[in-house]
Amino acid sequence: MRCDLEIRLMAEALVPNAYQIPAGVYEKSDYTVSLHCGKGMAEDSTPGTRGLMFDDASLTVAEDVYRSMRQVSAANSTSMELVVSANEAKIRLDQFLAKRLPAFSRSRLQQLIRDGFVRLNNSTSRPRQIVRGGDKIELTEPPLEKIETLPEPIPLEILFEDADLVIINKPPGLVIHPGAGHREHTLVNALLNHCATLSGIGGKERPGIVHRLDKETSGCVVVAKNDFTHRDLSAQFAARTVEKIYLALVAGKLREATGVIEERIGRHPIHRERMTATTVRGRPAKTEYRAGRSSDCATLIECRLHSGRTHQIRVHLHHLGHPVLGDKTYAPRFAKNFPRQMLHAWKLGFRHPRTDEWKSFEAPLPEDFAAAIKLTIESEKV
Repeated sequence: MRCDLEIRLMAEALVPNAYQIPAGVYEKSDYTVSLHCGKGMAEDSTPGTRGLMFDDASLTVAEDVYRSMRQVSAANSTSMELVVSANEAKIRLDQFLAKRLPAFSRSRLQQLIRDGFVRLNNSTSRPRQIVRGGDKIELTEPPLEKIETLPEPIPLEILFEDADLVIINKPPGLVIHPGAGHREHTLVNALLNHCATLSGIGGKERPGIVHRLDKETSGCVVVAKNDFTHRDLSAQFAARTVEKIYLALVAGKLREATGVIEERIGRHPIHRERMTATTVRGRPAKTEYRAGRSSDCATLIECRLHSGRTHQIRVHLHHLGHPVLGDKTYAPRFAKNFPRQMLHAWKLGFRHPRTDEWKSFEAPLPEDFAAAIKLTIESEKV
């Protein structure tokens, strides 16, 4: 029997109050801990190590780590138990779960709570319930509704590919994964045709999908081919260490060439399909921007995301008074001369889960975006 530990060692530490953990499969991240094996110190227990493997033996870990580790059954059970530590107390239940389980989106966790698949101290609860130290939480992810997602020979522009992941330059108009109203002709259909394997964390509807772009947004998308890669990339997105730089073509000429927008973003109280930057109940969001080429009617802006809220760039730039051209949802009067919203996920950078090497990728501008720049900026200077 082997014991697989996916754990991030931040530094070596003494273990004054140790617990013996039976051999098994565990998941853990972001804890300072020194691991010991029944047959001696693990060979690969240096700071920064991930994916430690032990022969049949017990592990010795600190008490706080023991309390928060969860054993995963060999059959990949969808049930898990978590214990709230003192340092994690006094936050919402959905916030606690989002921090502990970065592979799940917060909206997914909220839906699981509302549907009764999350039990707090053996009782159903609500997303806004405040957790306390020592609370026991059990989460059961139900089987997804079976959708027959079939491979489709949809052409893909591959920017990079290896055994663990693939970087796609997503064209505008391509939906990321199957869902209501989009059962086929999605990126997932194309990936099933292109890749022999994809991670299963996203379920049958979203194999390999680590993050998403709006249907009309083009540019870099990273896809995980296995669960190890998916978990690691999801943790990097949750920790805000992924570099995400977009290009946006916006209405008007900016007064300030650079700036930072830190308005909170939440669901619009009336138009539920929209988000807004004017709600006090919104979630923190940060967009750093820098103006590039411009004319009196349009500006090409480089946006660096420091968070990942729904429609973040579109909402923040609309709030700034310079909406994205072509955005039918937030600025319909600036949309009629454009085929879609002029937003492009230009650059993507992250630490490769397998090699620890920093990888950066750049997606070339699609033809419609280049044409929009020519129409609104270059032609205006002639």
